[in-house]
Amino acid sequence: MSTLFSPRQQQALSLVKSGGLRRINILEGSVRSGKTWISAVMWGFWVAASPRDGAYLMAGKTLTTLRRNVLEPMCGLFGKCFTYSLSKKEARLFGRRVYLEGAANAQAESKIRGMTLNGAYCDELSLFPEEFFAMLLSRLSVSGAKLLATTNPDNPGHWLKRNYLGNSSIDLLDIKFTLDDNPYLPPEYVRALKTEYTGVYYDRFILGNWVAAEGRIYEDFSDKCLISPAELKSRLSVSPLMTSVVGVDYGGNKSASAFVHTGYDAGFQNVYVLSEHYDKRNMSTESLIAAFSGFIDSEKERFPTLCMACCDSAEQLLIKSFRSAVNIEVRNAMKKQVGTRINMVNRLISSGRLHISTECPHLIEALKTALWDEKSIHRDMRLDDGSTNIDSLDAFEYSIERFERELFRY
Repeated sequence: MSTLFSPRQQQALSLVKSGGLRRINILEGSVRSGKTWISAVMWGFWVAASPRDGAYLMAGKTLTTLRRNVLEPMCGLFGKCFTYSLSKKEARLFGRRVYLEGAANAQAESKIRGMTLNGAYCDELSLFPEEFFAMLLSRLSVSGAKLLATTNPDNPGHWLKRNYLGNSSIDLLDIKFTLDDNPYLPPEYVRALKTEYTGVYYDRFILGNWVAAEGRIYEDFSDKCLISPAELKSRLSVSPLMTSVVGVDYGGNKSASAFVHTGYDAGFQNVYVLSEHYDKRNMSTESLIAAFSGFIDSEKERFPTLCMACCDSAEQLLIKSFRSAVNIEVRNAMKKQVGTRINMVNRLISSGRLHISTECPHLIEALKTALWDEKSIHRDMRLDDGSTNIDSLDAFEYSIERFERELFRY
């Protein structure tokens, strides 16, 4: 077999050739271990040997992530034998029709009701709602139908681990990959990844283990991440900001309103938290709009790079008022999964790329005291019982989540 494949990839691919696949086949393990790439090869080879008149499905958390992670690499792998159209939500793989779907929420399962499938492929399965996966298995009703999926480990109480990977009565093959299973990564890159991921994310994304999140969330956060106003000014005089964004979280009866202004230098090499606004009084909607307008005007004068505010999407009428009150773009925050946002912050901390002005005491305290909710056994949750400041964390994360790909270019 070609030396282009690692030993673990050769082992996985041999199962297709030998007929060793099971009804459910899951490639799980660390990031950058080569599992997604070989899964696409396995999927292509298996479909090519399957009935031409059958129906097949490929699904991702969203169609955008499916395209980025799998569809585009498959174009390079299979050339003219693979074409796809996201607008039509269909692809052709070795002459077989392949439907394309996103599985962003529990309602997505209605998209595949009534289908009769010969095979299915799932990208990043742990991000799917269980309802979609259960429906998908019921659609694989043709004799010999198979499912191929990839996933990174998650909480051991996750539905995928609890109900499927941990269920010996299911016709399931579990193929595990670790970072060290990929010999083609540059050594310096592997060292960088092992440095960036810490705590629970190191265990999951480097070692490939399903472990629970507990204790402090930002274990590596310390005074090394802090920067004085004088030092900040000095650093920015040498390497100016390229752009900056304000994240906004609104307060309720038991929480505060928080604005966090975050800047980025050239190439998104460094992340600077420039200033913050924090108010637990929440006197009125009018006072919040006035505070936002004043904060934006003041920050725009200090940092002309300020171009955007990303706000919690829960209050659309308030966002409309914000748009009328300021002269920068006001968008809905993406509100990526909390775990994804936490992982971004931890990677920035561990790699020494996060610099927080000492003029931001509320965010600093929030990062020092944030805890995992150990009572949440099925998924990772941040403790939110009023004992810690979640609002500043949310606002900060809204200001960085949009740039995940720019900040981590691999």
